[in-house]
Amino acid sequence: MKKKEEVKPAKRRKNRELYLFGGLFTALFAALFVYLSVYVASNHEELFNNSYNSRQRVLAAQNRRGSIYSADGETLACTVSEDGTEVRQYPFGSVFAHVVGYTAQGKSGLEELENYALSNSDIPQKERFENEQNGRKNPGNDVYSTLDTGVQQAAYDALGAYRGAIVATEVETGRIVAMVSKPDFDPNQISADWEKISQDTENAVLLNRVTQGLYPPGSTFKIVTALAYLRQFPDTWQDYSYQCTGVFQSGENRITCFHGSVHGQVDLQTSFAKSCNCSFANLGLMLPREEFGDTIDSLLFHEKLPIELPYRQSGADIGADSPDADVIQTAIGQGKTQMTPMHLNLITMAIANEGVLMKPYLVDRVENAYGEAMDTNSPQEYGQLLSREEAAVLTSLMESVVTEGTGRQLQGRSYTAAGKTGSAEFSDDTDESHAWFTGFAPAQDPKIAVTVVVESIGSGGDYAVPLARRVFDAYFEEN
Repeated sequence: MKKKEEVKPAKRRKNRELYLFGGLFTALFAALFVYLSVYVASNHEELFNNSYNSRQRVLAAQNRRGSIYSADGETLACTVSEDGTEVRQYPFGSVFAHVVGYTAQGKSGLEELENYALSNSDIPQKERFENEQNGRKNPGNDVYSTLDTGVQQAAYDALGAYRGAIVATEVETGRIVAMVSKPDFDPNQISADWEKISQDTENAVLLNRVTQGLYPPGSTFKIVTALAYLRQFPDTWQDYSYQCTGVFQSGENRITCFHGSVHGQVDLQTSFAKSCNCSFANLGLMLPREEFGDTIDSLLFHEKLPIELPYRQSGADIGADSPDADVIQTAIGQGKTQMTPMHLNLITMAIANEGVLMKPYLVDRVENAYGEAMDTNSPQEYGQLLSREEAAVLTSLMESVVTEGTGRQLQGRSYTAAGKTGSAEFSDDTDESHAWFTGFAPAQDPKIAVTVVVESIGSGGDYAVPLARRVFDAYFEEN
């Protein structure tokens, strides 16, 4: 009897352990199921776009891929039938090549970003059933982009045969109205030309230079250096003074102003307007290095950018142990500093919008074949990159670039403008430089921000500013 009583508690303990483990595994399985369900729901488009997902092929057999339109209703991409075969057409040829993209040989641009929407059809279920019974394809959903054909064409024509990039965005909304990268390609001929352009590493034709082109920003980076100085000396920055002799020497570190210019006695505004390298090298050495680095990081360097297209991160590394040589070169946008045109445009947008960066976007809405909205985008704030007071001072400095400095070619228009030019050396040959401009208009009521880089051409004032002017002109003629 005693032995039997001893066995029962042991059995009960064993049963409790089995129940416990069983409950634990059930809970883990349930948690895994919930996690997978949430993950699939949150990432359904990414999973759909995976090249191993056979669902794409199924939908391609059921649906005719939808069209992509500009903001003003022009067709940028559509599917047509030629001799019973579906062909993707791009009516504007190479004008929207990088931003709209292609669907042959993989996908890129909006064709890739909106692949899920374009592949699906949201017409009524009854109509889909009838189409299936009659062997007809369903019309896919259509994507209406934020791109403006007039502004895009102006940017494309302005860049002409130059290599480089232009991007234009609406300051108050974040809508991307133009995006051009050259060298370019004709998406209508992408399959025929694929072997040639995919192997052309020298020209990197497929590279979208707006988001993936890393360049030394040259004097456009003086926007960042000036902001760091404002933050370090908020009450005395107006007292800054420097005597420019055309050469700055600090130990073994020596730099000159562009083309040996001598600017004489300059304050911060004149240093900025005339793009005085010597003065900004002096400014850089006046800044505590950790604080300089903090300002750089606050403007999204080494950070994830709020854009959907593939991009490369900009880099400008300054820390407590940075040597003088690195600080001097960084302060004028040279040395190891590299930046994409899109990133510079984001900073420009924030300055123009009283310090607030609006999240840039390329798609206004997705509609089904009957014009019913399936999805819409609206302006969203990304965050406050700088204070309203800092943005106001930088706006004033950027206005002086146009009124009395290197951006004079923007004077005399129907609108006022503010900006910063740059001439970025990129090799041992100091006669070679990329031409930069970034700015916005109107200066006191900003609507559009434009960023331009032209490779291996010369000064920003001579080459980039006239291109930006043509984009501004096109925008204000239409709005």
